Amino acid sequence: MADRERPSFEDSNNVTVQRCFFAYEYARQFVEGKNTADIGCADGYGTQYLADFTKSTIGVDYSEETLKIAREKHAAKTNLSFISGSVPPIPLPDESVDVVTSFQFIEHIHPRLEFMKEAYRVLKPGGVFLCSTPNAKMSIARNPFHVHEFTFDEMKTEMGKVFNSFEVKGVQGSASVNQYYEDNARWAKKILRLDPLGLHKIIPSSWLVAPYNLLTTVMRKELKSQNKDTLSITTKDFFLSDC
Repeated sequence: MADRERPSFEDSNNVTVQRCFFAYEYARQFVEGKNTADIGCADGYGTQYLADFTKSTIGVDYSEETLKIAREKHAAKTNLSFISGSVPPIPLPDESVDVVTSFQFIEHIHPRLEFMKEAYRVLKPGGVFLCSTPNAKMSIARNPFHVHEFTFDEMKTEMGKVFNSFEVKGVQGSASVNQYYEDNARWAKKILRLDPLGLHKIIPSSWLVAPYNLLTTVMRKELKSQNKDTLSITTKDFFLSDC
């Protein structure tokens, strides 16, 4: 697994936070009153939201250190628990949950098909698997934390190997969101001019972590200072479309 990309809640990261949390809000309709598992839960920022509506929720993450923080932050929610484990396998029994959520996780691991098979294994008959991941065709520069980014066609092919029935949809944004990502793209392309040979695509990912984190932080702060509308963007600025 690429180590590690975690949610960051500074104002300059608001658009990314809202986009990620949109997935959890969308999941609410599927998890209400159900037994659920959230894979790649980090500190439980979204997992704890699901627990407000579920019968039980289990957050799974490979970092026990992160889960200690999650347990402390969300100790008041008695239907919420956390288990550490390097996925796959998912550390749960066969047919033990009604819904598996996994948001912005699958791109971080090598055994992606095995993970989907594990999600199928732990789901009860008729269960639901909800998964979000970046669209490879929308990525401009290499993210050193991502092992693989899917195209829509790749995701449909992989899902079809495990699930008999599935839908693949795209996350779209409002005009304010689209403006932010256009500004983001211009900034990224400006930086990429410093790498005319495209070396960032072939060097070890570990070499890119420090400059990627630095440049991403600088970029988002600059975009926030240039366009204050980014701070007013909420989950309501996102929606799903067919693809």
